[in-house]
Amino acid sequence: MRLYSWNVNGIRAVANKGAFAEFIKQYDPDILGLQETKAQQGQAELDYPQYEEFWNSAQKKGYSGTAIFTKTKPHSVTFDFSDDINNKYSLTDNYGDTASEGRVTTAEYDDFYYVTVYTPNSKGALERLPMRSQAWDPAFYDHIMQLEKTKPVIFSGDLNVAYQEQDLANPKANVGKHGFTNEERSGFQKFIDAGFIDTFRHFTPEGNGYYTWWTHWANARARNVGWRIDYFLVSPKLKDRIKSAEIHQTQMGSDHCPVSLELK
Repeated sequence: MRLYSWNVNGIRAVANKGAFAEFIKQYDPDILGLQETKAQQGQAELDYPQYEEFWNSAQKKGYSGTAIFTKTKPHSVTFDFSDDINNKYSLTDNYGDTASEGRVTTAEYDDFYYVTVYTPNSKGALERLPMRSQAWDPAFYDHIMQLEKTKPVIFSGDLNVAYQEQDLANPKANVGKHGFTNEERSGFQKFIDAGFIDTFRHFTPEGNGYYTWWTHWANARARNVGWRIDYFLVSPKLKDRIKSAEIHQTQMGSDHCPVSLELK
């Protein structure tokens, strides 16, 4: 089974460029999680009858959003967090209510849950870091761990954090900046401490140069000056089924590239 994840940074733009059709033709995912769709279902010209589509679009037009395209019909699909989690954490800040931004889509299959997630960016001046670190990250952790009680969980998406120094080209210059704060990295560490497997690093534990996002400035992508902020994490219960995990840096169309996981 081939699972892919891609922050498309606007599905309409990627589709209009022809990049989305090229991606589907080349990689043919069994399950595809998308982030930052920036559209309602039907707004992009997409014709892929082999997939069932589940869209969780933001209330704000042209903003955020996630979706799952799947060849296998899920038992169920849910959007965002449960009421219990929403009531437990303050997920609203001056930028808005993250519960209305379409950031989490969860599909249940026979033997696992698959979750696609678009984690809030902490912003350049860290304006959104308090909500992100004190509410969003704990809420998402609770969401995953609640699912894990029933079935093993696979989750993927743009987590908006570089976990280790090797996950960005210029770590020393970015310590304490959004995407590389201690608070954001600690949120990721909780999953590692719970036994979840960073699948790419499972196969490639050392080395830099493996990035999934590049700024549009200063020809960064051509020079591969980037960040690894897109991931597949897998429940320890599924460790023996992990066959491969890759970053597809040559796929164009977005400022992010897709990442993938193959299960036995």
